[in-house]
Amino acid sequence: MSKVRYLLFALTNLDIKKMFKTLKKISVKANKNVVVIFFDLVWCGFRYQAGYHDYLQAEFYSLNSKERKTYITRGINNQLIKKFNDKSEWHKFQNKALFQTIFKEYTKREYLILDNNANEFECFLKKHGVVIVKPISGDGGQGIQKIAYDTNLNVKKLYDELVNNKQLLIEECIIQHDRINELYSGSVNTIRFFTFVKNGEPYFLRAIFKIGNGEVVDNYANKGMFTVLSDEGKVLYQAIDKNGNVYEYHPITNQKIVDFQVPFFKETVALVLEAAKVVPKVAYIGWDVAITNDGPVIVEGNCYPGIFQMKPSVKKNKIGDLPKFNEIMEIF
Repeated sequence: MSKVRYLLFALTNLDIKKMFKTLKKISVKANKNVVVIFFDLVWCGFRYQAGYHDYLQAEFYSLNSKERKTYITRGINNQLIKKFNDKSEWHKFQNKALFQTIFKEYTKREYLILDNNANEFECFLKKHGVVIVKPISGDGGQGIQKIAYDTNLNVKKLYDELVNNKQLLIEECIIQHDRINELYSGSVNTIRFFTFVKNGEPYFLRAIFKIGNGEVVDNYANKGMFTVLSDEGKVLYQAIDKNGNVYEYHPITNQKIVDFQVPFFKETVALVLEAAKVVPKVAYIGWDVAITNDGPVIVEGNCYPGIFQMKPSVKKNKIGDLPKFNEIMEIF
């Protein structure tokens, strides 16, 4: 998508009320007039394909033009998806049931698709005791619930509710690594690994650590937080949430986030590099991986991997991820 086309697309889908609310927030943070911020935002939309969310999250108000050019904005990310991910293959990742079938060697857990068989569902629930229910499609953690079996549970009523809500994928619950449980046990805290396949060879680009905060999911859009990992799997910076809060220690467990070492990191990199070769026409993938006491398991793969760049003010470094990605992906 060209810069002009992206700008036109962004304008036709613009939430004016939300944009001006964000502009006021940026104005306070940047200590600049709203009008000045507005015109700079328009310029950044054309020059860097950055929307108001990009402008706020990447703190463009604090960056010069050279620094801004290093950030992957939503417009640039859309270009990467269009260039490297064959749309005819997206369904293999977007349909969670099909994904489980294709990548069962890497997901390493039992699952069930609800298909007019309440008895089968009851047997699955009794066998595992606790299960995760999900919609077949969707993102952001929406529709994901944890359900525990007990003898007083009306399984038929529950089954009908799940079917009605289109929560048709039932999965064996992942028991995450003890060390990660200490950090936060309310959700499975996943690592998103970005991989790229070039000429049949898979490459590891980088990894971010997603951590739950009071919810059953770790998603950034659903009260979760994220931080960036080193190439050896150690947390480099404080975690941030979508409201701009910064955490060196987890607010619920008081466990230190900075310098946390993810267990089985080398093994996880090897796992996602193997998985990346399965659907090579989708070359740029974001893998969500959980770590158990026995090693890593893939939760899902995203053919629209997201951005997840750390704020310059948190990492004390104003360079974004684009130069690092470009070394392998040869984007421009």
